Amino acid sequence: MTRPAPTGLTPAQIVAELDRYIVGQHRAKRAVAIALRNRWRRQMLPAELRDEVAPKNIIMIGPTGVGKTEVARRLAKLAQAPFIKVEASKYTEVGYVGRDVESMVRDLTEQSVSMVKAELMSQVQEKAERQAEDRLLDLLLPHRSAEPFSSGSLEQVSPDASRESTLEKLRAQLRAGRLDDRIVELETQAQTMPLVEIFSGQGMEEMGIQLKDMLSNVMPTKTRRRRVRVAEARKLLAQEEAQKLVDMEEVIAQAVRRVENSGIIFLDELDKVAGREGGHGPDVSREGVQRDLLPIVEGSAVTTKYGIVRTDHVLFIAAGAFHVAKPADLIPELQGRFPIRVELEPLTREDFIRILTEPENALIRQYVELLRTESVTLRFLPEAVEAIAEIAMQVNTSTENIGARRLYTIMERLLEEISFQAPEMPGKELTIDAEYVQQRLSDVTRDQDLSRYIL
Repeated sequence: MTRPAPTGLTPAQIVAELDRYIVGQHRAKRAVAIALRNRWRRQMLPAELRDEVAPKNIIMIGPTGVGKTEVARRLAKLAQAPFIKVEASKYTEVGYVGRDVESMVRDLTEQSVSMVKAELMSQVQEKAERQAEDRLLDLLLPHRSAEPFSSGSLEQVSPDASRESTLEKLRAQLRAGRLDDRIVELETQAQTMPLVEIFSGQGMEEMGIQLKDMLSNVMPTKTRRRRVRVAEARKLLAQEEAQKLVDMEEVIAQAVRRVENSGIIFLDELDKVAGREGGHGPDVSREGVQRDLLPIVEGSAVTTKYGIVRTDHVLFIAAGAFHVAKPADLIPELQGRFPIRVELEPLTREDFIRILTEPENALIRQYVELLRTESVTLRFLPEAVEAIAEIAMQVNTSTENIGARRLYTIMERLLEEISFQAPEMPGKELTIDAEYVQQRLSDVTRDQDLSRYIL
């Protein structure tokens, strides 16, 4: 009984894929790679045993900016799994104003429905485009009445001309793009939702969503006419036709199955709700939030607008700095639901150099390509990269350590003048060396108070 893994990747291959975008953190990559592979292994088990195998949830411990979120996000992309990131600190205990923890499952289901719908629409895209083309031709050449020619038609058709031959000529012109700038009138549908906006305050959003769902089936649909260019009309009609071709019941069934079997929830800032009873004011609901989280993580049935969704096999990846609170400060029941704990390592100067240059989405490459759109060629010497990494380390040490995110603020400051002047410098080649880096950043790094605001 051998079938390929959904991603076709072994744990070693998953780690290698993550290495393309994330520097270091090998232990965290191994942990999530094993968790992802275990999902495939579970699918290979007999049905009676499959339901007994619970996901091995993970807690990532480490300061901000070391790659916790990126590891989880890239993992979900590899697995083609529904994924959301939520902050535990945004939830409040039942009875307090704020979001309830079940909303994370509703959000995940919504994301899954959008994902599946997009996939199925792409499968019927070719047919949808053909049907959209036919509808567009009908708009361009309306069916003739008794008059010599129809008002709004592109051309006057002689009485003895064949409509089919004229349509084929128009079709050839349409496909060649020669009609893209002509204007046509489209009729689009839009549902009006009065009163729903009332439910927009914190704690009322779920009620607003439910009311909107109920009203969507009874409120009349209004149509309005829009004048758009043929090129835009073609896209709008193709999207409309694709939606008609997709069976929404099948979309929802697939989406719910995908959430239940491969959904990933990244629960950030878990350390912010770590703590036992005895608090006052804002802290009083910390343990309450943990107790509300517990049934979701353990496995429960959550009511969504798409039906009941079970969370028994949703993978939870929690994260937090845990500078003050520790995982041991979580209530024991919740601790037991996160058996795998991985400590991420603080980033070093060498890590910063690698982050700037090695990944496929390396920061320096991003800026080089952005400025290339202005016909400006930007080159970074190795000494400049080392200087940027050194300054990032210094600022993180002397102010707040925000990890690799510091590189973004430093690069923006470094290239601010070039980015501003780039449209006036087409064809110019610029070389960034260590001297330029020091010139642009040394004053800021020397002034501690200023660096707190700027870097």
